[in-house]
Amino acid sequence: MEKKLKVLFLCTGNSCRSQMAEGWTRHLKGDLIEAYSAGIETHGLNQNAVKVMTEAGVDISQHKSKHIDEFKDVDIDVVVTVCGHAQETCPFFPTNCKVIHVGFGDPPKMAKELAEQGGDAEAQLDCYRKVRDEIKNFVTTMPESLN
Repeated sequence: MEKKLKVLFLCTGNSCRSQMAEGWTRHLKGDLIEAYSAGIETHGLNQNAVKVMTEAGVDISQHKSKHIDEFKDVDIDVVVTVCGHAQETCPFFPTNCKVIHVGFGDPPKMAKELAEQGGDAEAQLDCYRKVRDEIKNFVTTMPESLN
């Protein structure tokens, strides 16, 4: 049996984008990839991310917001930063670990800006759905796109 590729999705607070990426990867590529997610900080699990992932048939409701330090003893093959802040502040990883950046919009920030412009709750959820679908599209290209 071939060893699964260990991929860690990293964002600022491990509340939304990295959680969705972990969920999609486990759902779509679990036979090839062992997926994890973490943050530079921990902000708790974003309930709107849980909601839109559930709509797509992926349950992340039991995920927990994890700090990057929890993975210091895990032999990660690839770290994928999914936001600019994580890319800029990504901690040091061993030389055998590849670090790549695939940025996605920030759904909570997008939804907040939309709310300030009068957007209703459904329109705000659409921000999460858009990013959810972009992440899914990226995940479908793995592991080849990680090279």
